[in-house]
Amino acid sequence: MRASAPGTGTDASPAAPLQEAVHFYCDGLRLSGQFTRAAGARAGARSPTIVCIHGYTGRKEVYMPGYVRELSAAGYNTLDFHHRGFGESEGVALRNKPWDQVDDILAAVIYLRQRPEVDPERIGLYGTSFGGSTGMVATAHDPDIRCAVSVGSSAHCGRSARAKRSYSDLLDWEDMMKQDRIDRVLTGQSRRVPYEALAPSGRGEADAAHTMYRTTERYPDGYPVENYDHAQHFVPERYVDRIAPRPVLFIHTERDTIVPVAEAHSFHAHAREPKQLVIIPGANHVDVYEPRNPQVFGVVIGHMLRFFGQHLRPAA
Repeated sequence: MRASAPGTGTDASPAAPLQEAVHFYCDGLRLSGQFTRAAGARAGARSPTIVCIHGYTGRKEVYMPGYVRELSAAGYNTLDFHHRGFGESEGVALRNKPWDQVDDILAAVIYLRQRPEVDPERIGLYGTSFGGSTGMVATAHDPDIRCAVSVGSSAHCGRSARAKRSYSDLLDWEDMMKQDRIDRVLTGQSRRVPYEALAPSGRGEADAAHTMYRTTERYPDGYPVENYDHAQHFVPERYVDRIAPRPVLFIHTERDTIVPVAEAHSFHAHAREPKQLVIIPGANHVDVYEPRNPQVFGVVIGHMLRFFGQHLRPAA
């Protein structure tokens, strides 16, 4: 991994925080993202900074802007980027290999430490859904990351993936996966399916695939089913205890039908103090995103701001 010099292309206006299109490299792949400066930061000041990590769909442009806006307004720089293979970043399209994504996150942190606007001793992570799983593992592997937040994330990604299917559906899915493993070896290609076939969910979240994520519209060729295999043995709860004595916050919705709420309880149980667990009653997975449910989004960002305010202590 190596980080590049800051990318170029600024888009400033008096009414909005300064945002800059940036890039950095990991494993020789160019990863694209957006750096947003802390609102009201003094010239030459180094501000606390939060890496914002997208989830399994890769559709950060749909659900991340609200989080970036609120974090910037509260005095934090942010970096949100697309993992390899997503958005404009290089790599095999939509291939999700968790340990590669951990490396992407660690490269993002190295990149941030080179920027003059960033206080390198006050960097935190926020990951949504799958991004919280990879973010916690990245935090466990970089002792200089100060704190981490996961929202709706799996503590054991294989267990969570299997929970999405009935026993009979799982048998049919495994039969298809056996053939795909052969095809990957013989042809180098994995079968592609719509997002909702790769990650089936409850009615609310399935509806969001069409009305909010719009994955078929953005990625009409579908997601490789090999992603299922890559997730099976990715178990963040095995690493989360290494983060202590740095603080962690787990936020989850009570009626999440993409990632069962039991995953949050397991994550919290495996972590060491200082740790916090927040369960939002009555809400489901997609409710944490502002376009879907502004009220629940407000609850989530409120918990995040209190946590980061306590542990990153932005300048007044």
